[in-house]
Amino acid sequence: MKYKFCPLCGRELVMRNSWDEGEVPYCPVDDKMYFDLPKPCVVVAVVRDSQILLMKQSYIFKDSKVLVSGYVTTGEDVESTVIREVKEETGITVDNLKYLGSDVVLGTELLMLTFMADYVEGEITKSDEVEWVDWSNIEDALCQMQEDHVGKKVVKKVLKEINYTGKKAYMCDIDDLK
Repeated sequence: MKYKFCPLCGRELVMRNSWDEGEVPYCPVDDKMYFDLPKPCVVVAVVRDSQILLMKQSYIFKDSKVLVSGYVTTGEDVESTVIREVKEETGITVDNLKYLGSDVVLGTELLMLTFMADYVEGEITKSDEVEWVDWSNIEDALCQMQEDHVGKKVVKKVLKEINYTGKKAYMCDIDDLK
């Protein structure tokens, strides 16, 4: 979130030097600086044996499959978000969450917190916001995720976590063929 007006008094903010952070929006009336806030999201690779859960959501990417993702809501920790989003979008239950790192979506305020999780139980029942969801062979995932750069990074981290030693998984990933 980028502040333009003071959330306390409603006045338009002015820019002020904050020393180590440079110029930031400032309210001279309330004597308060407002630093930009990224919007935290989770991305999770759900794994079941040699399979990974992939979805199709054309409003995100027209020609690419994606991993489960969603926004962290106010008052919710990221681990609860992972469990909730997987359940809401796919109907399945996950456990054994492992944090894989963070990424940003350039040109947006999105901070992507990336995880892998183990399938526990449940049959896939897709939500209305999902066009398609099913298990895919983890070796085929990168080829199916052409547009999803953050998701592809997550899959590569998962391949490393499971000690994948094959080459098939990388056949569509030009960067890893060099």
